Amino acid sequence: MLDEEAAPRGYAEKVGERMRAVRKQKRLSLQAVEAASRQEFKASVLGAYERGERAISVPRLQRLARFYNVPVDQLLPRDAEPDGMNWDGIDAVDLRGDEAAYGKATEELIRITIDLTQLESLSGPERAIIGRYLSSIQLKRQDFNGRMLTIRHDDLRALGYLFETSAEGMRDRIQALGLKL
Repeated sequence: MLDEEAAPRGYAEKVGERMRAVRKQKRLSLQAVEAASRQEFKASVLGAYERGERAISVPRLQRLARFYNVPVDQLLPRDAEPDGMNWDGIDAVDLRGDEAAYGKATEELIRITIDLTQLESLSGPERAIIGRYLSSIQLKRQDFNGRMLTIRHDDLRALGYLFETSAEGMRDRIQALGLKL
């Protein structure tokens, strides 16, 4: 028989781990969240949520997700993948591929780092299209630092299709827009 006390506590701990992981990706301390949220999220209470000592309500979880600028489901624990592997513990994945196969001369084509803060200054359809695509990458990688995002050559190619250009043309366009770090 399921221990009703243990199950919610275990889930609250997993929710807390996700909340802590997102806060740390944002490089925020508990005190910084308290100050930036104008005391809506007190450091002591947020810490209790993150340790799994308190359960967070759904409306409050939604407000915290808005504060962190992430989809609310990103603050919830992941179910195990179909093969039984849970990817929560993976912080970053090197998506550059085998650089030796491409050669050092094409390293710029293999990956490019986007300045997400500059994306906010764009207007029009470029911002919307590029922003949506990069958001999907952030969701997939669970990367919500909000300052930069490294994309690979295949991502440049996909963006290029959207803008009717090649991966190299898209790289140049990103550079011209001032988005490349």
